[in-house]
Amino acid sequence: MLPFLSPAPAHLPALLRDSFALQRAAFQQQRNPSVEQRRADLRQLHRLLVEHRAAIVDAVQQDYGCRSRFETLLTELLQGQEAALAALRHLKRWMRPQQRRLDMLQYPLARAYTFAQPLGVVGIVVPWNFPVAMAFQPLIGAFAAGNRAMVKMSENSGHLARLLQRISPQYFPADKLCFFADDDAGPGQSLGPLFTQLPFDHLFFTGSPQTGQAVMANAAIHLTPVTLELGGKSPAIVAPDFALDQAAERLLWAKLLNAGQICTNVDYLLLPEGREQAFIEHARRIAAARFPNLLNGDYTAIIDQRQYDRLQAMLKDAQAQGATLIPLLPGQAGDAARRILPPVLVLNATPAMQVLQREIFGPILPILTYRSHEEVVQYINARQHPLALYIYSHDKAVQDFYLHHTLSGGVSINDSLIHTGLHNLPFGGVGHSGMGHYHGYEGFLTFSKLRPVFQQSRWRTVDLLMPPYGKRAYQLLKFMFWRNR
Repeated sequence: MLPFLSPAPAHLPALLRDSFALQRAAFQQQRNPSVEQRRADLRQLHRLLVEHRAAIVDAVQQDYGCRSRFETLLTELLQGQEAALAALRHLKRWMRPQQRRLDMLQYPLARAYTFAQPLGVVGIVVPWNFPVAMAFQPLIGAFAAGNRAMVKMSENSGHLARLLQRISPQYFPADKLCFFADDDAGPGQSLGPLFTQLPFDHLFFTGSPQTGQAVMANAAIHLTPVTLELGGKSPAIVAPDFALDQAAERLLWAKLLNAGQICTNVDYLLLPEGREQAFIEHARRIAAARFPNLLNGDYTAIIDQRQYDRLQAMLKDAQAQGATLIPLLPGQAGDAARRILPPVLVLNATPAMQVLQREIFGPILPILTYRSHEEVVQYINARQHPLALYIYSHDKAVQDFYLHHTLSGGVSINDSLIHTGLHNLPFGGVGHSGMGHYHGYEGFLTFSKLRPVFQQSRWRTVDLLMPPYGKRAYQLLKFMFWRNR
């Protein structure tokens, strides 16, 4: 028997090698699951989320220390259930071969079409900020496409990882789906760098651009295709025509969701010059109404001490370089022991400050001012392409100007974050903020090989173009050029 190509490297832990070999062998036995089997897999994912909802919320709460239960239910469990049901509704259409048009002169009786085939064993690396959504959303695309999956959870999601390891076998065999905790590599070791060295048929990673570079380098060893969902500094632009109180309502909802720990969150705000104080007044009023008590469980903690210290260092750096820090809840100090960090606006920020150099990933919002649309575009385009762009304007000309003069992963107009939760819109970055898409049909395609097929007829035009090239062949070629002039 011939050996299977690309076995797992021998230096990797046996746990990884054995799981990968098991799934590869199972895929070889069933390379193209039926629509019924794929639907069954999607129903099982949905069942897992429904039947263990409370336990999943509790596990995420334990990992964060304090994670708003409502936000976990809304942004993770509900989103996952909706996405699974949406895939179930559309799966048969996604799998249907798509006919492609041919030139009727050259191929009068032939046909061409594409059909989507599973890739094989997919690796998924999950971040800590939305660990349920970022595990199950790619899984939905991978299972809809007919693949098997190995999922590596974040080092900050230990309780959730152990829960999923316990309950997953109730729904899927290990040769279809298995979860890994970061400490599965052994005491004091991280599984992440080892996991991404497996010769997956596709590798899906969500995390920072810096780690994304290392993941891509590991994948390159085996020429493994990758989808990278990274981050960056996503701007929000409020145009002069948009009501400032409504902009503040929508921006603050996004910025304080999950305490700002969202890769597509508003990382800095661009306001028309002279509107800063009015925005601050609206923002303080809104924050006080929504979070009268930061310690009552509605406001999420920073995930760990390292991230909390990083955010505090950002604030100290900005203040030391002349920025003005504006607490949105001046009467509330938060709780350093529980890593509850109150939201802060930053005025007079300069490019030398960390808050404008690095992705913030927390409840800190720098405010910059501008005088013209061109000035905004120049500032945004002088930096790496962001994962999201938020445009607040009712003026179609202004909307189109920003859309056509910038490049970002996705866009919400007159709102923030909403586009990231829509199952029929692709989600993905560009350049420094990532590559590839998922969600809905695009997720199905990401985890598929869209295979082109040409089927020739008994009679073919190319037979008239064989050497020796006589007068008839030249006349036919001349006619083809004439038709394509």
